[in-house]
Amino acid sequence: MAKKKTPTLESIRDALEDLRLGVMADELDAAVAEGLSDDVSHLEFVARIVTAQHVARQNNRIDRRIRDAKFSTRKTLDDFDFAFQPSLDRQLVMQLATCGFVAAGRNVLIGGMSGTGKSHIAISLGYLACSMNLRVRYTTSADMLRALHVASVIDDLPETLKDYQRPELLIVDEVGLDRRERDTRHDADLFYTVVSARYERQLSTIITTNINWEDWGEYLGGNAVATAAILDRLIHHGHSITIDGPSWRAKKHKELNKPPGD
Repeated sequence: MAKKKTPTLESIRDALEDLRLGVMADELDAAVAEGLSDDVSHLEFVARIVTAQHVARQNNRIDRRIRDAKFSTRKTLDDFDFAFQPSLDRQLVMQLATCGFVAAGRNVLIGGMSGTGKSHIAISLGYLACSMNLRVRYTTSADMLRALHVASVIDDLPETLKDYQRPELLIVDEVGLDRRERDTRHDADLFYTVVSARYERQLSTIITTNINWEDWGEYLGGNAVATAAILDRLIHHGHSITIDGPSWRAKKHKELNKPPGD
C-alpha cells in the first residue's frame, strides 16, 4: 500500500527542490509510494534516489555536448552498412568507437570518394565522444575557413580560433569541396593555425576528404609550405582510413529510379 506523505518527507522534498534536485525529489516520491522504504536498507533506498539524479545529470550533460558540437545531422555506427563497403577496415572503426584515440591525442584521417560514408563514420565517432562527456566540435572545412576569414577581417580571429582549437575532438568534414566557391587566400595559414595548436596540445582531429593528399596544396590556395606542415602534423599522430568503394547515394538513386518489374 502506498504510504501517506509525512511532514518529514515533505520537508525533504522541499529541500531537494530548493537544491535543484528535482529528479531526486520525484524518485523519492515514487520510492515511498511503492513502499520501498520498508523493503530495502537505508543505503539501498538512498542509492536509488541519488542514482536517478546522477543519471539525469549525465544525460543532460551529454545532450549539452551534442548541442555544442553543432553536428549537421545525427549518425550512428549501427546505421552504417559495412557490407556495402568491404574495403573498409571495420575492426579499426570499432576500435576507434571506444574513443581511446581521443584520450591518446591521435587523429583520424578518412579518405574516399563522395558518398562512400566518410562523414557518416566521422559524425558517429563524434556522437560517441559526446556520450563519453568529451567536448566535440563539428564543422565542414569550408565553414571553418569562412568563419576564420571573416574573423580576421573584423579583428576577432583569436577568439574565433578558440572554437576550433580547444575541443578535445575537432571534426573537419569535406576537405576538398567547394574550392571554386571560396576565396582561398590565406586558407593554408588559417588551417595551419588550427592544426598546429591542436598538435601542440595533443588534441584529436578527425578529417574527411575526397581529394588526394598531394591535392591539398591547391585546395588551400597553393601554399605548399604551410600545406606540408599541416599534413605532417595530422599524419604524425594519425590513423588513416581509405574507403575505396561505391557511392551509397548513387546506389539509393539507382534503386529509386529502377523501372517497375526489373
